[in-house]
Amino acid sequence: MKISGAELTIRILIEQNIDMVFGYPGGQVLDIYESLYKHRKEIRHILTAHEQGAAHAADGYARSTGKTGVVIATSGPGATNLVTGIAAAYMDSIPVVAITGNVPTGQIGTDSFQEVDITGITMPITKHNFFVDTIGELADTLRKAFILAKSGRPGPVLVDIPKDVQEAMCEYEPAEPVKKDEAFAAKDIRIEEAAAVINAAKRPFIYFGGGILSSDATKEMLELAETIDAPLGCSMMGLTCLPTENPRFLGMQGMHGHYASTMCMNKADVIIALGVRFNDRSTNDRLKFAPNARIVHIDIDGSELSKTVNDYCSLRGDLKLTLQSLLSMVDKHSNDAWMKVVEKLKDEEKKLVLEMYPKRADETKAGKAKPGNTVDNKEKENTGNADLKPRYLFEILNRYIDKDTVITTDVGQHQLWAAQLLKLKAERQFISNGGLGAMGYGMGAAIGAYLATGKKTYLITGDGSFGMNLNELATAVSYKIPLTIIILNNKTLGMVRQYQTMFYKKHYSATDIDRKTDFIALAKAFGADGVRVETAAQFDKALNDRRKVLNDRKQSELPFVIECLIDKDEPVLPMLKPNGSTEDIILGMKELTK
Repeated sequence: MKISGAELTIRILIEQNIDMVFGYPGGQVLDIYESLYKHRKEIRHILTAHEQGAAHAADGYARSTGKTGVVIATSGPGATNLVTGIAAAYMDSIPVVAITGNVPTGQIGTDSFQEVDITGITMPITKHNFFVDTIGELADTLRKAFILAKSGRPGPVLVDIPKDVQEAMCEYEPAEPVKKDEAFAAKDIRIEEAAAVINAAKRPFIYFGGGILSSDATKEMLELAETIDAPLGCSMMGLTCLPTENPRFLGMQGMHGHYASTMCMNKADVIIALGVRFNDRSTNDRLKFAPNARIVHIDIDGSELSKTVNDYCSLRGDLKLTLQSLLSMVDKHSNDAWMKVVEKLKDEEKKLVLEMYPKRADETKAGKAKPGNTVDNKEKENTGNADLKPRYLFEILNRYIDKDTVITTDVGQHQLWAAQLLKLKAERQFISNGGLGAMGYGMGAAIGAYLATGKKTYLITGDGSFGMNLNELATAVSYKIPLTIIILNNKTLGMVRQYQTMFYKKHYSATDIDRKTDFIALAKAFGADGVRVETAAQFDKALNDRRKVLNDRKQSELPFVIECLIDKDEPVLPMLKPNGSTEDIILGMKELTK
């Protein structure tokens, strides 16, 4: 029996076990949406407020599950509105398949209404993209898109389908779900060379990224760390690979990373880089980066090897398989002198944190305060002001996080405080846009993550980022998605202001947004609810009240906004100067304002 190209598209999604797609209809995808209607019991379509939100939702769905996210948009502005979301997925190696409609093939190149060359536009930000100009190639193209999205280094793939191809008839031959290309280990000779370097190391440091999660190689990485007695540090994408409390884990390193992790990496004599890039945020001044270290770099993507720094050993291959072979060749040993250095750096970091953030009243009591019991009557005395400082906020939030919690962020100071201060407990718990750094990412990602997992989901955002895509509150309300949205409102573009304070003589050009928007009234206008807080105690109470609501299934169907009023001059520290090195690390307010 013959079916249309649009029907074929949806049947192939079902064939690939896709049960949810995100998108926004339009003239050139009406045939696809007609087929979605016919198959509405098999595939759930989530209508977002904007195509960018749909792309971020597909991304959040993929990050929280490891599956491939799918987004659908019409031609012209519908397709171009996906671009930021596709680029965000590309930079962080997230598997997403984007399906766009286009004008009929006979109108291509005539500047017809809502015609755009979306394959040309997205060529630099996709693993691959396809323009399907005949019905005969549609099925194979869609299947290939799913193979490419998941194989090797994951990433987004776009398939552009003209309207006449959607309408054309063809035979459909059902097939099994496609499998990603078979993984392979690095060459044995390269593994042997790497093992020799690692065995000679006196100060080894393991630096890992999101590739560990993509390869399911956490177990092997931790076994390597134990075998060679090495500390671990990560990129932002690596934060969600293992629990924060792992005794070897020093946290995120780099420009806005943890002090101990950044300094330790710089002092290492061998850096073992696993599924991670050496971008500017991790190296800063590349000529001064880890001057005494030999780099052993393992990655499935050969283009990342010696891309920005010179690797001593480059190994192209799947992390899990390569590490399994490497483990059989490395010697078990202890590095007592090195671990004493690591412990000293950790102690220095604790002192720095206490200098920046004196203890709150509830911390002075024996034991840890329980949720809902934050002391407030001496807060002003203990903090120097009544503002809700980031460290206090995240200390409290950490009490409400368990293994069944997902945390998404937008981009800015709040994102970096979250990366520094959250106590993560499980894989795929922290969802944040690292490489592209797209403000407005969080709402869509939170929606996708919740719909994919059903887990308690928090969005940590700022007033600037939230303003980018707050329209997706309508989506969350419409689909009864009980997000808890925490807005750190400093009435400014905080990260921009921090740079202007440090490097532009406090010339705050177009930085202080200080809009009159009432976020709580806005939430209510969308059909949600919220509360504004100014102290740690008020924040704790808001979270405790929210927890009670979430535990009551009858009341837990709406998003809730907690607006936290924070100081606009609160910096993210430590910080490395752009193009600087660890010699230039900024640790306190005095250095910040020099």
